[in-house]
Amino acid sequence: MNFETNVTTTAATAAAGEFAGYRIAVLVPCYNEEAAIATVVRDFKAALPDAAIYVYDNNSKDRTTEVARAAGAIVRREPLQGKGNVMRRMFADVEADIYLMVDGDATYHAPSAPAMVRLLIENSLDMVNGARVDAGQKENYRRGHRFGNKMLTGIVAQIFGDRIGDMLSGYRVLSRRYVKSFPALAQGFETETELTVHALQLRMPIGEVETPYGARPEGSVSKLSTYKDGWKILKMILKLIREERPLFFFSVIAAAFAFFSLAFGTPVLLTYLDTGLVPRLPTAILAMGLMILAFLSMTCGLILDTVTRGRMEVKRLTYLGIPGPLR
Repeated sequence: MNFETNVTTTAATAAAGEFAGYRIAVLVPCYNEEAAIATVVRDFKAALPDAAIYVYDNNSKDRTTEVARAAGAIVRREPLQGKGNVMRRMFADVEADIYLMVDGDATYHAPSAPAMVRLLIENSLDMVNGARVDAGQKENYRRGHRFGNKMLTGIVAQIFGDRIGDMLSGYRVLSRRYVKSFPALAQGFETETELTVHALQLRMPIGEVETPYGARPEGSVSKLSTYKDGWKILKMILKLIREERPLFFFSVIAAAFAFFSLAFGTPVLLTYLDTGLVPRLPTAILAMGLMILAFLSMTCGLILDTVTRGRMEVKRLTYLGIPGPLR
């Protein structure tokens, strides 16, 4: 037995004793991960010996199910395609005190799991996010993905709060009260955005730990499309802004209508003040219509802001009705 094996065994033994009083569930959504899933199950069993490993197969065409079961995972199936659909099913089905969410592609660093769980317990947090740091090779984390992640994370930070550095990470530790109060409405890869905004919107206690991000094993292929899924995530952000920050959303629209109304209407008004005539009647009507739309948009924002506040109160009460991780 070499030094590295000794260190791993010692860390696993410590984790087993430290978290023995908690039910920990490792949740792994999978689609065609035959080449990687055995490594994921093995590594997280070593990092968290007392945890139950759940692999949810999402209509894989390869031997993902058989390989995961042979590695010792509890294997279940979700027929609705999309990561968001799988997450919704896992959160509904699995009962635990602490949930660790990780992708099945073996890119996330399993030895970081005990530190993330420890941070959640010691600080009574509801979410600990695993912020990805390249493990030696920049190609592990593609440049387009890094740029898109920074841009989308920045948008969410400006609107909902700058508390998460890697919004699209698939590596998180969650409390029971977070999981059981999370509505899980997304269908695909945009579920990470929804997870982040839910925590920021309810002002939950959250933390973040930097974790190495590795390369996929040979034979494993990414299912993420940089542009297609990036567009879906951007649409999800806009939808969440509309639903959770309606006053801001509709105020921006009202400002745009008002700007164009003034741009079209000012020359007409100046002509009228100078000559007493309105030679461009259609332009005047257009300007007036745009200003009416601006006021209607602002009114919608004010009304929906009141409705959203009521929904927020219900979400908060639901969240508070579920025990946290501390005992």
